[in-house]
Amino acid sequence: MTNLFIEAQEKISFACEKLGIPKDASEVLKHPMREVQVKIPVKMDSGEVKLFTGYRVQHNNFRGPHKGGIRYHQQVNFDEVRALATWMSIKCAVVGLPLGGGKGGIVVNPKELSELELERLSRGFIRKIYDVIGPDKDVPAPDVNTNSKIMDWMVDEYSALVGRKELAVITGKSVGNGGSLGRDTATARGAQFCLHQYSSLKGMDLTQSSLAIEGFGNAGYNFAKLLSGEGVKVVAVSDSRGAVFNAEGLDVEDLMKWKQQTKSVKDYPKAQNIAMSELYSTDCDILALAALENSIHAENYGNVKAKVIVELANGPVTADADNAFFNKGVTVIPDILANAGGVTVSYFEWLQNKDNEYWSKEKVDEELSKVMKESYNKVVEVSEQHNVSLRLAAYILAVKRIYDAWKD
Repeated sequence: MTNLFIEAQEKISFACEKLGIPKDASEVLKHPMREVQVKIPVKMDSGEVKLFTGYRVQHNNFRGPHKGGIRYHQQVNFDEVRALATWMSIKCAVVGLPLGGGKGGIVVNPKELSELELERLSRGFIRKIYDVIGPDKDVPAPDVNTNSKIMDWMVDEYSALVGRKELAVITGKSVGNGGSLGRDTATARGAQFCLHQYSSLKGMDLTQSSLAIEGFGNAGYNFAKLLSGEGVKVVAVSDSRGAVFNAEGLDVEDLMKWKQQTKSVKDYPKAQNIAMSELYSTDCDILALAALENSIHAENYGNVKAKVIVELANGPVTADADNAFFNKGVTVIPDILANAGGVTVSYFEWLQNKDNEYWSKEKVDEELSKVMKESYNKVVEVSEQHNVSLRLAAYILAVKRIYDAWKD
């Protein structure tokens, strides 16, 4: 299995070499500034007390406060969180946000906890890390298996600990508790705006295009819904339990209703079941990856038929597969650009909280479109200048911005 943290460090080294950044500075940029590991005691509904392990990694704050989500997953580990925190530093710099990178996680399968146990765990985590986070220090957000309700609990706990209501400490909250409109679709919208720029530059007609999508959670579902609304034919969808295909196109809303009823897209009556691995080899124009890391790797990248791959998840295409796609002329719109809509709207939420403002959804979309399209064009420009993939171009752009902020 690829070590995602080492892979991120290697890309920073590559960018530093391209930019002529001194080796000592390169070493600083490759390593987190702070790493926190905590043990969270939680009283279970049975009366038993269980200990859960939690992490918060703060990678870099040269451009501003650390920013990054908190994920709840049984496979969370330090190296994963380090990699995700590093990516957040890069991602924020790619889209020009005055923020640095951070990430957190708890080793837990949240599906095995009751709502009360989940709340105790969430509040307990904040009690353990509240002194290292803050509106101008480190601003967490939702990630895998966390949501606005969990963020609301965390804001409430932090506010109680510091003795004042502090909405700007965490983003991704419910709209009634200082959350931003447009946050629920932000990741998908950001990727959609990137795809618009890709299709504009390549002369691709989206209304004549087809899409296969791995992952049918918030980002995957919203991306499929947004694109199908523009005339893109969604031909294949997978989730953690199965995958379905229909060459004539899937009704995204109807498929989501089926998933809500049965807990999976599998056995959807208006499509045929396919093996999850078959999704990657679907005959389609666009392949969107919205699940977890390392989906496309050395053993399966040769099966991909899509012209463009959009990474809504973090790290779904490994380095060797990315290089192979670049050499074949397949465009990979990398995670650090494609899914940056989420952190961009998180930044908008943070600004609204600090300024005591509420933006309309139209304003959020307008500002997000501007950020994503300008960032995509800039990454393409750097890619052409250095003859590298969009991923490596994004690293070069981001590392330069972070290093310049450090020097300044």
